[in-house]
Amino acid sequence: MAPDLNSTKDLFVFLGKSVFSVLEDMVFTLIPKPQKNVAGEIVLITGAGSGLGRLLALKFASLGSVLVLWDINKEGTEETCEMAQAAGATRVYAYTCDCSQREEVYRVADQTYKAFLPAMIANDHGHLVCISSSAGLTGVNGLADYCASKFAAFGFAEAVFAETVAQKQMGIKTTIVCPLLINTGMFEGCTTKFPSLLPVLEPEYAVRKIVDAILQEKVYLYIPRVLYFLVFLKRILVLGPSFRELYIAPEKAWKPEEVR
Repeated sequence: MAPDLNSTKDLFVFLGKSVFSVLEDMVFTLIPKPQKNVAGEIVLITGAGSGLGRLLALKFASLGSVLVLWDINKEGTEETCEMAQAAGATRVYAYTCDCSQREEVYRVADQTYKAFLPAMIANDHGHLVCISSSAGLTGVNGLADYCASKFAAFGFAEAVFAETVAQKQMGIKTTIVCPLLINTGMFEGCTTKFPSLLPVLEPEYAVRKIVDAILQEKVYLYIPRVLYFLVFLKRILVLGPSFRELYIAPEKAWKPEEVR
């Protein structure tokens, strides 16, 4: 009898938390969630030499954060460093680092992503941000290798989030970002079949939404917002719609193996 009672109790606790989470999301959809202060916080940005990494660095510079910039492109990283200082950052540290090589990561910081967590756990403080993709939510025709990498990033970040919650490390936050196509060099020439519904995102807009999600401590950020509905459909329909036919690649499609 006792195991049955415990199971029933666990079920009601789960349902209660689920209902509360849904209601909380509904409330904060109508009323903006208060933003936390990141002035003085150390922000490590990989790929900071260009694109989203550079724009994120400039945004956090304006918020008073201490910036640590990593990129394989030395000139680009140094240029971002100068731009961040001009944007108001008082402390910026730029390092040349190929994050795809473990030895490089150790050389630059003597620690990897997994090694950041012990310090965060000890202080019960930190924020992990994963930039995945809508391609990490569903398979896309012709992008098997890219989807695999994004599924891996999404799953890893979500699993780490689940572990921090299970360990009651409530001071460690996680934000997992899944944008559609962003108008950067990686996706040059790509479009969607329904541009009014699924537009190609401008980098500045994407960065603004990402930073807002971090400051509001959102766990998931899908952009554009219609992705929330598509993900919901996928989860409730066995043969629900995927994004595999929403992309239109240019004649010379980009090759994931050429992109760092």
